Amino acid sequence: MMKRTAKGDRSFYICNRILLMVLTLMVLIPLINIVASSFSDPLEVARGHVFLWPSGFSLEGYKAVFNYHGIWLSYLNTIFYTVAGTAINLIMTMFAAYAISRKGVPFRGLITGLFTFTMLFSGGMIPSYILMKDLHILNTRWAMLLPGAISVYNMIIARTFIQNIPTDLWEAAEIDGCSEARFFVNMVIPLSVTLLTVLGLYYAVAHWNSYMDAFLYLSDPDMMPLQIKLRSVLIANSIDQEFMGDESDYEARQSLAELLKYSLIIVSSLPVLVLYPWVKKYFMKGVMLGSLKG
Repeated sequence: MMKRTAKGDRSFYICNRILLMVLTLMVLIPLINIVASSFSDPLEVARGHVFLWPSGFSLEGYKAVFNYHGIWLSYLNTIFYTVAGTAINLIMTMFAAYAISRKGVPFRGLITGLFTFTMLFSGGMIPSYILMKDLHILNTRWAMLLPGAISVYNMIIARTFIQNIPTDLWEAAEIDGCSEARFFVNMVIPLSVTLLTVLGLYYAVAHWNSYMDAFLYLSDPDMMPLQIKLRSVLIANSIDQEFMGDESDYEARQSLAELLKYSLIIVSSLPVLVLYPWVKKYFMKGVMLGSLKG
C-alpha cells in the first residue's frame, strides 16, 4: 500500500511539474517575444522575422516613445492615480474591516451582508455614470479614485485577519485606558504590515492597469492614464504623427507604428515588474491571509 501511494505521489508530481512547465512556457514565450520585438529593427518586426531574440538590434521604438510628451503626461497621471488610489483603498478597507471585526458593533451581521450584496449585484454602467454626473465628478481626477474606493473581497480578507488578532491584546489595552482609535493605530496597523503590503499590491496593480473608468468618466486628454494611450495604439491602431518624427517613407512609418506597440507594452508594464520583487517576500507570506479563522 505504501509503495502504491509513493508511486501515485511520484506520478502526480511528475504530471504537475509538466503541466506547470507547459503553462509557464505559454505565458513566458509571448512575453519574451514582446521584449525581443521591442529591441528589434522596425522593418524586421513588420516582416515577422522576430521570435525569441531581437533581429537587427534597435532602440528606435523606445526613442519614439520617450520623445512623445503625451506618454510622459499619461505616465504621471497613472502614477498619481495609482499612489492616491491605493492610499484611499487601504484607508477605507482597514477602517471598514476593523469596524465590522469588533463584536460589539450593532447590526454587524447586517452591515457585512450589505457589503457582500454589492459583490453580487451592482447598478450597472449607466446608473454608475449618472451617479458620477450627479456627484459632479465627471471629467475630474476624483472619477478615477472614488468609484473603486474599496474592494469588498479585500475588506473581508482584512476583517478575518483582524479577527485573528488575540483578544488579550485588546483587553490589556482597554485596562490601560486605550481607546478604539488608539488601539487601531498603535496595535492593529503595526500587526497588519504583511496584510497591507499584499492588499496594497493588489490595489496598485488594479489602478495601474485600469482604463475603463477613464474611458467612461474622462474626456480631457490631459487627465488620461497610460493605459488609455496604450489602448489607442493596440486596439484603435491610432498612432499620432508626433510619434513618427521625421519619417517620410510609408513602409518605415508603418514599421515604426508596429514596433511602438511592443515598446509601449514594455514601458507600461515595467514599473509593476520592478515593484514585484520588492514585495515578493510579503506576498508569499500573505497570499493566504484571511483564509483561515481561528
